[in-house]
Amino acid sequence: MDSKIYLYGASGHCKVVVDILKSNSESIEAILDDNPKAESLFGIPVFHTIDCKDLKDKKVLIAIGDNSIRKKISKSIDTHFHTAIHPKAIVSCFSEIGEGTVVMAGAIVNAATSIGKHCIVNTGAIIEHDCLVHDYVHISPNAALAGGVVVEKGSHIGIGASVIQGIKIGKWAMIGAGAVIIEDIPDYAVVVGNPGKVIKFKENKSNEQF
Repeated sequence: MDSKIYLYGASGHCKVVVDILKSNSESIEAILDDNPKAESLFGIPVFHTIDCKDLKDKKVLIAIGDNSIRKKISKSIDTHFHTAIHPKAIVSCFSEIGEGTVVMAGAIVNAATSIGKHCIVNTGAIIEHDCLVHDYVHISPNAALAGGVVVEKGSHIGIGASVIQGIKIGKWAMIGAGAVIIEDIPDYAVVVGNPGKVIKFKENKSNEQF
């Protein structure tokens, strides 16, 4: 297998992923994008995805912030997915990190926590002991999950949000910035405020179709 890494997506999120990989002295071969807007990013060549169809023996990391798009891409390509952990993140040796997941600078992942595939643990996020974070979740900058929290597939915990211990966040939910979650949240709910209140439910449930 090729030891060089290919990134999928040339967005702003990709810039942070590049920084993580460079901080780990890892080699990035190219960035792939469905609609490239530049020929390079930080000196790394950007190619249209149609120009690199065979990724089977490559190491790929999906550098896209949108949870549903990451899921769709991960299901559409046959490849080896890479994991990126910033050297200034604190990740317990008693935790588990799934393939394709990115853990950014200043994040803390404590003991007995399991994080699924293709997740984002963003800058300064805290995930305490015994949490279970399912696939395609995004924990935004400075968000905090207390012990024993479960976040189901595809949910997004907004910047600076706080979730008290033992709470369950349903699948594909959206927790707003700065929200304080003190009770379980149902699937597809959009939640804001302190304490957090459900203001609506997502109408588009197509995430389960791919």
